[in-house]
Amino acid sequence: MNKQHMNKQHMNKQPILTKKRLTFFLFILTLSPTAIAQDRDSLNTAQKLDYSKFITAVGQQNLGYAAEKFNLNIAEANLISARVFPDPEFSVGLFDNSERTKQLGRGYNAGLAWTLELGAKRKARINLAKDEAEATRLLLEDYFRNLRADATLAFLMAKQQLLLVKTYQNSYQQLRQLVVSDSIRYQLGSIPEIDFRQSKLEAANMRKTLLATEATWKASAVNLAVFMGEQTATGIKTPQDPFVHLDREYRLNELIRIAQNDRSDLKVAVQNKQLSQRLLQLARANRVIDLGISLGFTYNGEARNETAPTPQFTAINAGLSIPLKFSNLKTGDLKAAKFKIDQDETAYQEVLLRIQVEVTQAFLNYQAAQKQVQLFDSNMLLEAKAILDGKVYSYKRGETSLLEVLNAQRTYNETQLSYYEARYNYAIALVELQRTAGIWDIQEI
Repeated sequence: MNKQHMNKQHMNKQPILTKKRLTFFLFILTLSPTAIAQDRDSLNTAQKLDYSKFITAVGQQNLGYAAEKFNLNIAEANLISARVFPDPEFSVGLFDNSERTKQLGRGYNAGLAWTLELGAKRKARINLAKDEAEATRLLLEDYFRNLRADATLAFLMAKQQLLLVKTYQNSYQQLRQLVVSDSIRYQLGSIPEIDFRQSKLEAANMRKTLLATEATWKASAVNLAVFMGEQTATGIKTPQDPFVHLDREYRLNELIRIAQNDRSDLKVAVQNKQLSQRLLQLARANRVIDLGISLGFTYNGEARNETAPTPQFTAINAGLSIPLKFSNLKTGDLKAAKFKIDQDETAYQEVLLRIQVEVTQAFLNYQAAQKQVQLFDSNMLLEAKAILDGKVYSYKRGETSLLEVLNAQRTYNETQLSYYEARYNYAIALVELQRTAGIWDIQEI
């Protein structure tokens, strides 16, 4: 009797899959794929963006670059203005000899005056305007060099964030499946309630991480539209492929030589040296006197004065004016122009040194990033995934603990994230190296 009573009590302690619990279990089964499908909606609706199309759109549609192009148009307009000769001056006037009772007569005069520039001032202005237009073109080239690199970095950021979203999404999906499995095992009494709660908590935390990462990814994807000059958002555009074509073989001395010959900001520095010479030439030309040439005529009406009657007459006059350039005694403009030459020469030397330092730093960073990527064996991800799958399988069979599964999940996530981070840093290092070296051969990344 006691034995039967004990067996009955033992049976009563076992969880029973009641109708209420069955309903709760079915709800979990339907909730899991729904939540996962919602997470995937944003990825499915995102438009795949190819790097070559992206960088082409940046060059053609970027608003900042388009605004900078107007500087070149302005410089070309200034060149047209520099070719203009001084305008002639036309003058006309009337006069009355007054004393109407004496009948002294009236008349008018007209004249034309023009400034004859000496010292090749016009040529100096034209040469200066040409060099300014060339400097503007080089500045525009340097602007695009940095714009192209910055846009590529933004492209890489969007790609990196998308990879993180996919990583956390897969982890969340696996944890949700684990929650569903644990709910069944808990209802059947195979695992304690604490394990079921722990798996739900881990899934919830992963869900929070996934949502935060998705927000960062969408923000970085929207930022690409700014570089592409899109006025209205037509949907999230984001890179889809992993980082590719990052390996290069470079020599530091060769990169420094190329950068110090071809980098656009160095060309700007060289052009500024030429500009300072042109400014000195113009300052010297402006110190040369200009001649004023005038030609005119005067008509005087008949004077009927009895004392001194005068017939009407027309007088023609020509003149030459020579300014007295006392201002040439002051040489401040020449001194300023010469100081500008020294300043631009010093700036040129500073650019040379800065380029050498920047290329060296970027080269070392690229080498370090390259070595970090090489440390990742392609089998590391596969091995981490195999360990995780094995732990999940053993856990479902009751052969291992939930803690071991969660540790394996974290190890797999950390391995993935470390690999993506290393590739991302490798890509950034490549972009920065090519930016500083003044070269660009990136077609895919």
